[in-house]
Amino acid sequence: MPITIREDVAYILLKKINDTGQGMHEVNFTKSDFPGREITIADFLGHLDYLNQQHYINAEFTGNAYANQEDVPDLINPEEFDLRIANTYGAPDGPLPHLITFKKAELREKGREMLKRLESNPPPALEKSPSVAIARKDMPFLQKVKLQGGLEDIFDARDVTEVVFRTMRDMMTNEAADHVAAELHKPADGITDDKALQNEIADLWKDTNPIVAFLSRVRPPLIIKSDTFLFRISQEASLKTSLDIEMVVKAVFSATKDELSKQRIQEISQFLPDKIRQLWEEA
Repeated sequence: MPITIREDVAYILLKKINDTGQGMHEVNFTKSDFPGREITIADFLGHLDYLNQQHYINAEFTGNAYANQEDVPDLINPEEFDLRIANTYGAPDGPLPHLITFKKAELREKGREMLKRLESNPPPALEKSPSVAIARKDMPFLQKVKLQGGLEDIFDARDVTEVVFRTMRDMMTNEAADHVAAELHKPADGITDDKALQNEIADLWKDTNPIVAFLSRVRPPLIIKSDTFLFRISQEASLKTSLDIEMVVKAVFSATKDELSKQRIQEISQFLPDKIRQLWEEA
């Protein structure tokens, strides 16, 4: 059954591919890329098929326009990808917010021209979901991390946030770390009676181990490479191997940036290594 091509969905797809890199590169979409959009699996995959077949994008991706479980293996290498429709957008039996993983994707000239046109004259549908943006703004900190990071529960969100914060602090001066702490005095979660979660975001920023906290204050900032940063988060937070570590880190970054001033966001950026700085700026 043919689908109606929506400009708002096409715009989101083109912009995400354009913003995540140049040339053929991997792009990961999650449910949070489509806030407030009533979009089915078939709609999403149908838009990808349309943009690809009409030469707006050049892409290799998992899934198909009809979202049939039986058809998916025909379009991917089963030995390389253990992905079926249960791992895609909105599937009731699949883990959210995982969606489609591109093997490779890039905008073609036709797609760049379309994106430029849509940016200069945004689709009206993009203006129709202000309540979603407000809801996300008012959403408790750890709920944001849980939702955007694809984590199972709020405790996972707390644990990974503490590790990300600790690793960030290790690269920062004491003065810069204190600046961040001063701006994070807000509840981390306001919808639970569990006392283990009834703290301020600033409490997550501080190290709960007094010895580690003391050592971090007396030693100079560490130089941590991007791969080491991500490996450390994955190991210390005991994340499941199925999770996208970059997506989890970006979830923490995004929720944190919602609480900080532009000046503080820029100050933190200068301490982060190349790839991690890019995640911070994209979050």
